[in-house]
Amino acid sequence: MKKILLLAMLVVFGATTMNAQTKSKAKNAKTTKVATPKVEGAGMLFESETIDYGTIPHKANGEREFVFVNNGNKPLIITGASGSCGCTVPTYPKEPIMPGAKGVIGVKYDTNRGGQPFNKTVTVKSNAVQGDSKILTIKGTVLPAETPATQTVKS
Repeated sequence: MKKILLLAMLVVFGATTMNAQTKSKAKNAKTTKVATPKVEGAGMLFESETIDYGTIPHKANGEREFVFVNNGNKPLIITGASGSCGCTVPTYPKEPIMPGAKGVIGVKYDTNRGGQPFNKTVTVKSNAVQGDSKILTIKGTVLPAETPATQTVKS
């Protein structure tokens, strides 16, 4: 009887210890945060400076977003954004982005231009201390348009 009681206590103790370690690891995983480098003045730190569309169909949705954070201690003011050609149209927030806040630069590529790879840029002008302009890149390939001979007949 003593052996069974001792064995039961060891099992309960082992299970409790394992559960406590699991909770501790989970708690540590939640509190781990990637440090954002801070700057004096307005800052602009992008999650990614390149968007790869990959291979997309002709006339597919060409809208994508560049997400950034103001990693400075002053408001970020974007004064303009322009595409490298008429096929790339950017949008940007008109109101100041406060310190620590996120913003989005939208970009729309004209996917009516099929059958060729593309590599375009968007220039963002702002009061960021890293420089008054930032170059973002979009790239990918738009498949050629289906010609009537290659389209499948639907019944």
